[in-house]
Amino acid sequence: MTFWEAVRVCFSRYSDFSGTASRSEYWWFVLFLALAGVVTTLATPASLPAGSLGTVFGIVTLLPLLAVGARRLHDTGRSGWLQLFGLVPVAGAVVLIFFLVRPTQDGAAVR
Repeated sequence: MTFWEAVRVCFSRYSDFSGTASRSEYWWFVLFLALAGVVTTLATPASLPAGSLGTVFGIVTLLPLLAVGARRLHDTGRSGWLQLFGLVPVAGAVVLIFFLVRPTQDGAAVR
């Protein structure tokens, strides 16, 4: 899956928490969010509070990120609710990243 294809799929399925998402789909979308978040933070006009556009961008893209994260965890045979581990400082993020980088449940490449 290409970078732009992953971004398109994630935004078109922004509220779809069922199904699966390949590793490439998830990580391309995370890369897009990181890059776009930096750009929107740096592009905030001086008349607005520093980083406010980046904050708005983060809030707007939270639902698509949670949806693709749940689909990625489903692809590894786990529940999307495991994303709540990300709320635990440091250790939770490490555990969540471990689950997200795992291969598909049946071991075969998807898409």
